[in-house]
Amino acid sequence: MVLTTFIATGYAQKNLVLYYSQTGTTQVVAEELQKQLGADIDSIVAVEPYSGDFQATIQRGQREMQSGETPALKPLHVNIADYDVIFIGYPIWFGTYAMPIATLVKENDFAGKTVVPFCTFGSGGLNTSTEALKAALPKAKVQTGYGVRTARILAVGKELDRFLKANGYKRGVVAKLPDYSAQLPVTDEETAIFNAACSSYQFPLGTPQTVGKRVTDDSTDYQFVVKGRGMNGEESISTIYVTVGKGEGAKPEFTEVVR
Repeated sequence: MVLTTFIATGYAQKNLVLYYSQTGTTQVVAEELQKQLGADIDSIVAVEPYSGDFQATIQRGQREMQSGETPALKPLHVNIADYDVIFIGYPIWFGTYAMPIATLVKENDFAGKTVVPFCTFGSGGLNTSTEALKAALPKAKVQTGYGVRTARILAVGKELDRFLKANGYKRGVVAKLPDYSAQLPVTDEETAIFNAACSSYQFPLGTPQTVGKRVTDDSTDYQFVVKGRGMNGEESISTIYVTVGKGEGAKPEFTEVVR
């Protein structure tokens, strides 16, 4: 494996992309990161692979989380100590990082390292998993990360380019995104946009109450405050993000839910 460097914030840094991917989706993001940064890359592999069956994976993951017994991993092909910036990638399971990441952070020394999370998910989990990484790695510098819905995997190349430049990991300049406007009651048109983006999601997401908007060079983005019910049946409030591109025939896309 060839060691490469990139220039960010005025000095050379050694960069590593580490990722766990069960279905191959997180691997797509990891390989795009590696390509854009010229970083080294290595995959995290469980000694006992998780079943490809969704329900079996859920049951095993729940047992591991409840017992605190994290899965054994095969040795990495890289030495974490050799790197300055480490991008850690994973799918979201139960609102946080997949269990192999729990083993990774428990068994390796990330003290003094800059850690950048990236994740794939069905609905959300970037914020909660980032906070979990901060708690698990108190001596590391865990930074703002990047997340993408599996349904939007084709957007990864463009979104990562912006993310890396905006955060100083890659050469280039990008315009700062505007803030969302103040929340106002949703109109019928905005409700239709929400429904078009979210109606195909496998679980009910609730009813939009208010919305803030921002307009960028590429899209109009919506920040909906939504009233619904959690898994326990109790009323809950969440924030759901939707984007509509400016290209001809662009359709509303559900990008993330933050609970």
